[in-house]
Amino acid sequence: MGNDKLDFTIDTLGPCTIASPIKLSTVPGDMTARYVSDDSYVINQVNVFDTSKPIVLDSSNLMQKAGPREKIYFDPTHAKAGICTCGGLCPGLNDVIRAIVRCLNTRYGVKTVKGYRFGYHGFFAEEGYEPIELDRYLIDEIHKIGGTYLGTSRGGGQRVEEIVDCLERDGINMLFIIGGDGTQRGSYDIACEVEKRGLKCAVVGVPKTVDNDLMFIDRSFGFETAVQRAKEAVAAVHMEAASQINGIGLVKLMGREAGFIATEAALASHETNFCLIPEVPFEMEGDKGFLACLERRLAKRGHAVIVVSEGAGQDLLTSTGATDASGNKKLADIGVFLKSEIEKYFKAKNIEINLKYIDPSYQVRASVTTAADSIYCERLGNNAVHAAMAGKTKCVIGLVHDKFVHLPIKAVTAHRNAVDPTGSLWRDALDATGQPTLMINDIEKAKAKMAAAVAEAQKKPSEQKK
Repeated sequence: MGNDKLDFTIDTLGPCTIASPIKLSTVPGDMTARYVSDDSYVINQVNVFDTSKPIVLDSSNLMQKAGPREKIYFDPTHAKAGICTCGGLCPGLNDVIRAIVRCLNTRYGVKTVKGYRFGYHGFFAEEGYEPIELDRYLIDEIHKIGGTYLGTSRGGGQRVEEIVDCLERDGINMLFIIGGDGTQRGSYDIACEVEKRGLKCAVVGVPKTVDNDLMFIDRSFGFETAVQRAKEAVAAVHMEAASQINGIGLVKLMGREAGFIATEAALASHETNFCLIPEVPFEMEGDKGFLACLERRLAKRGHAVIVVSEGAGQDLLTSTGATDASGNKKLADIGVFLKSEIEKYFKAKNIEINLKYIDPSYQVRASVTTAADSIYCERLGNNAVHAAMAGKTKCVIGLVHDKFVHLPIKAVTAHRNAVDPTGSLWRDALDATGQPTLMINDIEKAKAKMAAAVAEAQKKPSEQKK
């Protein structure tokens, strides 16, 4: 993150003067759930590396706690809400939609909730996607299926004026946007256009990235489900590998710039022997390269399981140079590349192998949530509604140090999170797999690659290479 000055101040539409219809307590110890005040915070930096430095207690280190306020900004009898889901699929989208609608309807009494279909494209009249009138009865069962009830798409977030035109026509005064960092950058621009026009519309995001690469938050919703489904794929391919002569199981998982899913799946499975992620470079050839390490593993144990993130080893492949509708660079297929290179290597050595390759990415993305993720989505959706009703805007809801907080969109989307190759998570993954610390022949070259990868991950998304 460099020397960026953090500011966790949350924008609001104005003073809250309306008594909340949710009747909670203001008295500690009366056995009744309590409101949350605006002066309740969570400290961002809790790891102490230098005890001589004081703990900073200002907006650069304090994150405002989320939750229901005693006084709210919007009159629920006149409030109209909108919801949209953008980007790729992720477990838990329907759970979040359901939580938002139910909290608006049952806790605050908001009657009008419009679901805008197919992401930002649902705001453009010429595309003909009429919004869905949502209520708690319509969406009561949607958490039992994967995908998104509202549909999704990529792109369109740059057409800010048209989106705000739609909000103004429909009388929307709180908009909930569920999507990743690109989507949330678009939501910030929408909030700025709302402010420019003098409209009173809260824009609150629920951050979605199955890769778990958003800054500050403990985890993204759907991530735990993704790891569970990935673990199941690893278990299946391990059974195949262990049942064959020189069996090799290869699983490609999501993770464009961050290898969290692959790393945690390797830890959870206890059956992964090699975990390849974008943050840690590796070479194919040479005595210390991946292929030679794989050969030694087969000679010793007779089978091997490899888990690879989709963004790993991109320096070994030819880039397509293309981008998708969200502006993300299209990655070369590391899974197919590894399969081909492994087969060629052992064929040249006249060593029999039996390789099984699995790419469960879309199956994982479309999954129904685990219990823990479903609970998390419910609480994220509820806290998003509490924030909007209190007039909070230009913010997302996140879990930090196991507490729900409001986070400014600009802070969350300024950089991406990544696995730290020198940190405890990766160290534990190395212990679990037993793989070499680095599968590379030139250590200085490896250090330079790792430093470059970290620097690239920490760049502002707009500055990253296309």
